[in-house]
Amino acid sequence: MVPLTKNIKKLLSLTDLVLLDIKHIDSEKCKDLVGKSNELELNFAQYLSDNHIPIWIRQVLIPGFTDSKEDLLKLKEFISNLKTVEKVELLPYHDMGKYKWERLNLPYELENVRNATSIDIEKAKEILELT
Repeated sequence: MVPLTKNIKKLLSLTDLVLLDIKHIDSEKCKDLVGKSNELELNFAQYLSDNHIPIWIRQVLIPGFTDSKEDLLKLKEFISNLKTVEKVELLPYHDMGKYKWERLNLPYELENVRNATSIDIEKAKEILELT
């Protein structure tokens, strides 16, 4: 995510819908997960809401990383304060891209993380009160 510039704001004024991935709702946990805080993406979501731009929020549900009840409740609270969220999607984590890391001789940081199941997704949806 990059800071909002004048040109980005102009482009957004012409945008019908933004699909926004929130990597993690907790800034410190986000840093641990992806190497950066979530500050820019959360500010971006607020900008979209304040400027009446429709949003679909997406989050990958990663067992042991993004699926705690506490974090999902924080996500729910954040989303509830946005005025233009039309949809919330939970995407189940899978390791199908692991081979790419191996080909690049890079460590796969989520090596011992299991794939999210439909049960994991349903539990998270209940916490988020998604129908």
